[in-house]
Amino acid sequence: MSGAPPAGPQTHLPGATYRLQLHRDFDFAAARRALPYLARLGVTDVYLSPIWTSTPGSTHGYDVTDHAQVNPELGGLSGLKRLSTRARELGLGLIVDFVPNHMGIQGGHNPYWEDVLQHGQASRYAHFFDISWHPLKRALDGKVLLPVLGDQYGRVLERGELRLERVGGAFTLRYWERQLPLSPRSVAQLLVWTAASLPAGTDTVTQGELASIRRSVDTLPRSTSADLTDTDRVIRAQEVQVMTRRLSALLEDSGPVRAALDATLDAVNADPVRLDAVIGEQNYRLAFWKVAAEEINYRRFFDINDLAALRMEDPRVFQWAHATLFDLLRQGLVQGVRLDHTDGLFDPAGYFQALQEGAAQALGRDLGGGLPLYVVAEKILEPGETLPEAWAIHGTTGYDFLAQLNGVFVDRTNEEELSAVYRRFTGDRRSYGEHLYRGKQLIQRVSLPGEVNVLAEHLERLAESDLNARDFTLSTMRAAIREVIATFPVYRTYVREDGAREPGDDAKIARAVRDAKAHNREDGLPVDPSAFDYLHAVLTLNAPDAATRAAYAEFALKFQQLTGPVTAKGAEDTAFYRYARLLTLNEVGGDPALFGTPLATFHAATQARASRWPRAMLAGSTHDTKRGEDTRARISVLSELPQAWSAYLSRWSPMIRSLETETDLGRAPTPLDAYVLLQNALGAYPLSGKLDGFADRLSAYMLKAAREAKLRTSWAAPDEEYEAALETLVRGLLSNGDFLTSLGELHARISPHGAQSGLSAALVRLTAPGVPDTYQGSESWNQSLVDPDNRRPVEYAALNRTLGRLERGEGSLALARRLLDSFEDGSVKVLVTRAALAARAAHPELLREGTYQPLDGGRHVLAFARQRGHERLVTVAPRLTFTLTRERTPWATGEVWGTRQVTLPAGTYTNLLTGERLRARGSRTPLAKVLEDFPLALLRRD
Repeated sequence: MSGAPPAGPQTHLPGATYRLQLHRDFDFAAARRALPYLARLGVTDVYLSPIWTSTPGSTHGYDVTDHAQVNPELGGLSGLKRLSTRARELGLGLIVDFVPNHMGIQGGHNPYWEDVLQHGQASRYAHFFDISWHPLKRALDGKVLLPVLGDQYGRVLERGELRLERVGGAFTLRYWERQLPLSPRSVAQLLVWTAASLPAGTDTVTQGELASIRRSVDTLPRSTSADLTDTDRVIRAQEVQVMTRRLSALLEDSGPVRAALDATLDAVNADPVRLDAVIGEQNYRLAFWKVAAEEINYRRFFDINDLAALRMEDPRVFQWAHATLFDLLRQGLVQGVRLDHTDGLFDPAGYFQALQEGAAQALGRDLGGGLPLYVVAEKILEPGETLPEAWAIHGTTGYDFLAQLNGVFVDRTNEEELSAVYRRFTGDRRSYGEHLYRGKQLIQRVSLPGEVNVLAEHLERLAESDLNARDFTLSTMRAAIREVIATFPVYRTYVREDGAREPGDDAKIARAVRDAKAHNREDGLPVDPSAFDYLHAVLTLNAPDAATRAAYAEFALKFQQLTGPVTAKGAEDTAFYRYARLLTLNEVGGDPALFGTPLATFHAATQARASRWPRAMLAGSTHDTKRGEDTRARISVLSELPQAWSAYLSRWSPMIRSLETETDLGRAPTPLDAYVLLQNALGAYPLSGKLDGFADRLSAYMLKAAREAKLRTSWAAPDEEYEAALETLVRGLLSNGDFLTSLGELHARISPHGAQSGLSAALVRLTAPGVPDTYQGSESWNQSLVDPDNRRPVEYAALNRTLGRLERGEGSLALARRLLDSFEDGSVKVLVTRAALAARAAHPELLREGTYQPLDGGRHVLAFARQRGHERLVTVAPRLTFTLTRERTPWATGEVWGTRQVTLPAGTYTNLLTGERLRARGSRTPLAKVLEDFPLALLRRD
């Protein structure tokens, strides 16, 4: 077997996982109460969202504020121990989500970031964060840009919104609810002013102590000292703590000093000039939040100011960040790790290796015996891209599988017709590739220009030492970088510090440079083509000597840390919302330009995964998907009825136009937004028929979608008039009885076929090679929209009751048919999920190690066999059933299959979904027989 190094003999390998989203209202105790249900459902491991201390009230946990502590809001370490103990009693493992790339820094809750703000480069934690202490803007030299103000700094200062405050001997700068620490040197200045205002007669001992405290500050190493040792930094911090305690004691003992100091603070707060002087002494520079994109000098998670990137490549940072994780592994409290956003890391391959080495030490195992820790990494693979085989992980978190499987239920034969419908209604004639290029350019200019500027300055410095490149200006370097990133064909490459590169990386860079040159030429841009050639040489480390090669590698490592965020923001958070031909394709891990997945392509990709990454995670829905799996399944049916879809749009276009609003920038909303709304309304239309809150959900979605598209409104510059027009359209349509009746009728036509696709997709995910993951609640219908809609509470009590009914009638055709007849309540999907998980439990080696053999069932069936020795399990999952049935019947059963057959090795089989027995006498078996009474089959050879 090729691919990742094998797991060690003692490595915990999950068979099937279930994702739980933890937060204050669903903590470890709540998760513990759900465990018996999950064990009965049949999963082997519970996969938890981040468990580390995060911003108070966080609903997702990715804004970690302390990797060294289990989140007290979730129940802390004791709560985790109780959860782990109960999981072990039930035979379940725990997999935890770990966030290595960044930390949350919002609201003063991150003690490490606050220490950096107080002490600057002299902080004990200055090496934690990826901060450029000496940017091109000289005013930021030695400072961190802090874009927390709601207006221009001068206006905020004049309005008195910035105030110095103290608690005991500690001082802060308050801006509304945010309290920022003061640097020791600025505190010394306050003490000087206080000493000068002490009343005559203040005793000399008190004056001497005040002067002594001030002198102790003067002797501290300056915060801009970059050559301090770790010991120097610790001593400096200790001396500041001593100074603070001494000042607190003095203020408590001396009323005159306390009164004088408070009077000094009041005087400074009342004088903008003096207050500005104090603020100017800080290790941060306050700024209007809108300037962050241009001047930010700390690397962020994408363009989120409140998430600061970590320098995980520093061994000291790595050891600190993982100490608690390794301790949890050592205690046996957790058994595996899911890694978030690893493309943001400086050296992902090095990080994965270090993680496995640390786990081996924690578990007392020999790394030479295989990977000791089950690890999957969040990694978006573009179509045709493969995961680097040397990575010390077990695979991805499954977005690649999700995209491939999602496309199976799209009818590729109707691409041109549906594209024409889209163009006519929206007027959008650009290809997805054009939208992606424009989106990536926009992100570089609006959201991440500071990061681009840092790269451009770096490249210009390299060019200065090259006689053939030193005449390239900073603007030329910036333009060349923007063009190459905008045309980059993957999220990133993986050059390492020693110059090692992944196979194929050079070809990807060459393609990007070629395409960048073409865009430069076609758009009439003034960038000298030789600038692209120079950038190409740097990125491929084509250098005349070792020293230059090392300098090139340093740039390349930083460059590839930026291509990922630009691609993610330009694609998933911009182009995906601008190009709406068929929204089921606009999914994380997918490419909207690819209209569906041919069966042969799916089979080839699955066979490759079985060979190289047999323990990769298989996802259907996640906390990050744009739509739940069953919302997508219903939208996908539109690919089978483009004419009916076109007629529906034509019927309601007049009403949509009547609900539009005339604005200075044109009519609102745009036809694009209306097209997006109608698809989502159809896909998320509640199967229960209960529309309470549906308008609220769609309205919240449309607001987010319009802002992400950044065409008429955005997060950075909201257009209230346009957003009000969106609201009017959503609520106007959904309050109209005729429209709701029509929407319900169209939904009723596609609903069984969307349900069929949802059931088929679930069965394939649960039986294909890999580790299937079920996102919370997705064992039943998941008709969610983008977050936070997909984090709504799950009704586990109701699911538990459903499971009880299934257990009482397990293996019964009558039960399966009854659940199919009432498919709207989701119980039939629970049946399929439980049956497939039971098969995994009964045949663990077959589903873990068995071969994958595609079976030919024609255009309307995705079928395959898993085989190991004499064990065989066959999956038969119908697809495109709206076309197959021609609406004569809601389900693809019995005679609707006509003479179609499926390749099925001879033998006697039991359908684990219904208990039916089937005898296959030859190599071909009629599908009408396999699917006689139930529209999918999981066949175990007896």
